[in-house]
Amino acid sequence: MTIEQEIRQKSFASPFHKMVVNLYFTANWLKNKELSVFKKFGISAQQFNVLRILKGQHPNPCTLLNIKERMLDKDSNTSRLVDKLVASGLVERKECPEDRRQVDILITHKGIELLGKINPEVNDVHKFSIGLTETEALLLSDFLDKLRERKS
Repeated sequence: MTIEQEIRQKSFASPFHKMVVNLYFTANWLKNKELSVFKKFGISAQQFNVLRILKGQHPNPCTLLNIKERMLDKDSNTSRLVDKLVASGLVERKECPEDRRQVDILITHKGIELLGKINPEVNDVHKFSIGLTETEALLLSDFLDKLRERKS
């Protein structure tokens, strides 16, 4: 279905306006598909992002600043997200041995197990719901990179 059909709009001010509307619409469409997976496991998209960051660093710890820099949603309250994950037993905080003012954050075994259950379902959403070939996905990703390169 075209963006015109999806939002019942006959025309756009320009091809660039159509592209931006389509980009927002599609991002929200994909986010909603992912949210249905996260909801089953009782976590948010931002919490999933934190877990993936920590898993990528495992067995090394991260600081809150490291996590915040790598978050997809830069407006996330990283401290609150980590607090919720700690309360769920998915991550832990430890005092940094080199600097007692710094707190190390690590994914727990329980967090790694949860990602092991969630990741295949998220990958299925990405692979099968989107319906692009690998070549098309790489091309779209290149276009999106190009879009961000031109920011002023």
